[in-house]
Amino acid sequence: MQPVNLYSFRKKVSIYRKYFIKYLRKVEKLKPAGLDDLAEQLNAEVWQEVDCLTCANCCKTMTPTFTHKDIRRISKHLNMRPKDFKERWLKQEKKDPDWVNKIQPCQFLNLSTNMCSIYEVRPDDCAQFPHLTKKKMIDYMHVHQQNVTYCPATYKMVEKMMEKIKIW
Repeated sequence: MQPVNLYSFRKKVSIYRKYFIKYLRKVEKLKPAGLDDLAEQLNAEVWQEVDCLTCANCCKTMTPTFTHKDIRRISKHLNMRPKDFKERWLKQEKKDPDWVNKIQPCQFLNLSTNMCSIYEVRPDDCAQFPHLTKKKMIDYMHVHQQNVTYCPATYKMVEKMMEKIKIW
């Protein structure tokens, strides 16, 4: 497994992003048979090639959605009241009631190691990211369309999917 080269990844995304998104939209429309099984297979292959600890681009450039359950669990872990945790670290967008990080990169990311300081109690959104094997995969195509820009694992999965499902 080779370390993720974020410079190279960003360059590839700048070139192929629109093509990948168009491909995923087409897959979403066609709903090919066996997609969930293929996702499981590709997921195993992707994690043989991508090491998140050499990347952490998701933690550097995105924010998870913090559920009320996440907020209670993490604040307890940090010996804080949920109200204090939200005031210190989170915000709500006016048009969306979800709680998200106030800052980027994530306040819990150690930038020298790319490790999460609250890994064992991290938000469910983080624990499930990049959602490669969500059942039914077809229902998560919109998520993959977003994540292909930020996540080398998602990008790699779409590359591999393009080799297996020819739609052009």
